[in-house]
Amino acid sequence: MTVSMATMFGTHLGGGSSPTWLTALRRYVGFLAPAHLVWEFAHMPLYTLWTDGSRDEIVFAAIHCTGGDLLIAIMSLVAALVIFGTAEWPSSGGKRIAALTIAFGLIYTIFSEWLNTEIRGSWAYSEHMPVIPVLDAGLSPLLQWIFLPLAALWWAGRRQAGETEGLVGTKAQ
Repeated sequence: MTVSMATMFGTHLGGGSSPTWLTALRRYVGFLAPAHLVWEFAHMPLYTLWTDGSRDEIVFAAIHCTGGDLLIAIMSLVAALVIFGTAEWPSSGGKRIAALTIAFGLIYTIFSEWLNTEIRGSWAYSEHMPVIPVLDAGLSPLLQWIFLPLAALWWAGRRQAGETEGLVGTKAQ
């Protein structure tokens, strides 16, 4: 079975049209999968696993965490769409969806970092990880959950054929 690019990425490729919701969702996930994997490997030296773990353990952790990141990212976006989404998304409502998606990702990340570093001891920060004192959470995972969803939502909502848009549903001026 062959699938055309138009079928795979929605019906609005080319011509400067805004993407459909399915196209935007596919772009969002398609952007985040490699972005989270790169981020996981890039900030691995900020965790003790970098010095205490074997190469195989480090690779497994990065891939495992990327899978978790994708689940969090998808659920954060879906929850935001359930609350603020409209039939016109991604053409409208992008700022509210983006803000709530990022908020959900950050809230979960703060909880998960606390649970896994303080309660379970599943991982630990190295001395190189900047920690936000009030939250007792590493700076790198928090930045990850601000910048990557923001970039992914921009990518998901951008127009094709040379026209640009900002965040999903917000036109650049």
